Amino acid sequence: MSDIITTTGLCKQYGKVLRVKDLDLKVPEGVVYGFLGPNGAGKTTTMKMILSLARPTAGTITVFGKPVNSKNRLAILKNVGSLIESPSYYGHLTGVENLQILCALKGVSEKDIDRVLQIVRLENQKEKKVGQYSMGMKQRLGIAQAIMENPELLVLDEPMNGLDKQGVLEIRQLLIELNRKGSTIILSSHYAEDIEALCDTVCEMDGGSITDQHELKSSLK
Repeated sequence: MSDIITTTGLCKQYGKVLRVKDLDLKVPEGVVYGFLGPNGAGKTTTMKMILSLARPTAGTITVFGKPVNSKNRLAILKNVGSLIESPSYYGHLTGVENLQILCALKGVSEKDIDRVLQIVRLENQKEKKVGQYSMGMKQRLGIAQAIMENPELLVLDEPMNGLDKQGVLEIRQLLIELNRKGSTIILSSHYAEDIEALCDTVCEMDGGSITDQHELKSSLK
């Protein structure tokens, strides 16, 4: 099994604060890989660097065997779906209208809109204004946006954040189904329960450093 992501000596400094310190990662293709740690652990910053949303202070990142840099950025991101921090949406528009705008911005066909709405179980809510969606529905719409182009890699920052128990269970099951269909998934969480239920491998972080990294046997897979 080849590695879909590798990092070597990865660091990110903001001002005088080193948010990520000497991170060495290997994420195999086809797994669900989890970052576990409290706020400020470096999880989101690491994900942003993988997605070229933040530039490393030091170290290297490779995605799909290509170094992450300005030359390769677009080619890499073409095969990556992401949800970082919180979903972006227009609350006064419907679910389907939000996805139509996304397609227009990305210059892609609208043919997959119904398919992704069905995958995230929003097909019966697609004509409802997103401002009237529950938190769980908004999270599912964010995941629908992330999977519009059948990405090989999904990078999801706290996808269960703010959800009630039923919403958490729904998102967990959805991610397992997406992984079974072939997507490699990287996700972050504050909660060990989420990571243990979903992930093949956990990377525990604190203060920008890896404190532990080990394989898990997901209870759902």
